[in-house]
Amino acid sequence: MTEKIIAQFKLDYGTFKLDVDLQLPSSGITVLFGHSGSGKTTLLRCIAGLQHAQHGFLSINGKLWQDSNQQLFLPTHKRSLGYVFQDANLFAHLTVRGNLCYGLKRIGQTATTKKFNQVIELLGIEHLLERMPECLSGGERQRVAIARALVLNPDILLMDEPLASLDFKRKQEILPFLTRLHNELNIPLLYVTHSQQEVAQLADYLVLLADGKVQAAGLLADTLSRLYLPHAQDRQAASVWHVTVMEHEPAYHLTRVAFAGGDLSVPVIDAPLGTALRIQIYARDVSITLEVAKTTSILNVLPATITDIVDDETGQSLIRLRVGNQPLLAHITRKSAQKLALQTGMMVYVQIKGTSILN
Repeated sequence: MTEKIIAQFKLDYGTFKLDVDLQLPSSGITVLFGHSGSGKTTLLRCIAGLQHAQHGFLSINGKLWQDSNQQLFLPTHKRSLGYVFQDANLFAHLTVRGNLCYGLKRIGQTATTKKFNQVIELLGIEHLLERMPECLSGGERQRVAIARALVLNPDILLMDEPLASLDFKRKQEILPFLTRLHNELNIPLLYVTHSQQEVAQLADYLVLLADGKVQAAGLLADTLSRLYLPHAQDRQAASVWHVTVMEHEPAYHLTRVAFAGGDLSVPVIDAPLGTALRIQIYARDVSITLEVAKTTSILNVLPATITDIVDDETGQSLIRLRVGNQPLLAHITRKSAQKLALQTGMMVYVQIKGTSILN
């Protein structure tokens, strides 16, 4: 049987109901995204066993943790999981090393394991081991909290808005370490956030929640570009592409990145050639033309195929296109769409402002 996470929960608070039925990947980062009150944290607490749903079924890669039909419910302390909250909640009287070893002692392991050393290297906290929590920055405390969860060698790691309490500088400090988790961990990670930036940078698989129900779930790029979802209609709507750094142009402060189907010039990226990364392209900064413009200031002009069109109530046309193997969103006026007679299946060219592309 293919390994996966099966999570089915029905919970009724009266004023709020959770009703989800999900099959999630067995590895990588799955992001639970939605506005406050959408059910993200409640779902995570059900998976952790901190909330006992009246009707529930939970299987983590073949290990059954809950089945209400069999009256089976493993308590939290018997579930092989790590949980990282908004607040690091470190023990103030223990050093960083002591905080990491505390959980290991409870499960009868020692701090000399290979896993322990791998985790502290992964999160870059070797130099912090003898410090007390009061001597750490917010970002450092949160990295220690993540390490404390990982040294237990859990079957799944749950993270509930771990960056929400950090300022912008601290968030930028910790995001590269979360990316390393994404690249190097072989366990599934469920990550709750309401930040579109964190979605774009971290998610492999995306679950959109609203009012306790799943609006959509799927691979990141495809889910973000579904026109009928509120996320694609928002002014901050964007596409996320996987690219590789190919060339730097220091005279122009530009970097050329390649994807399967072409390349783009983007604001300079401080990364070696060959680096794989993600870029975010805002739909509002994509225009459409029927032929290649002979004179234009826009460097990124690429052939594309229209795959879907939806008109909204504000006079805007939402266009989904495919450029090579990458989905792309464009927001243009309905008048422009009618003037160009745009239709599904048409071959067109997209113009992407290089200054709008974020990595």
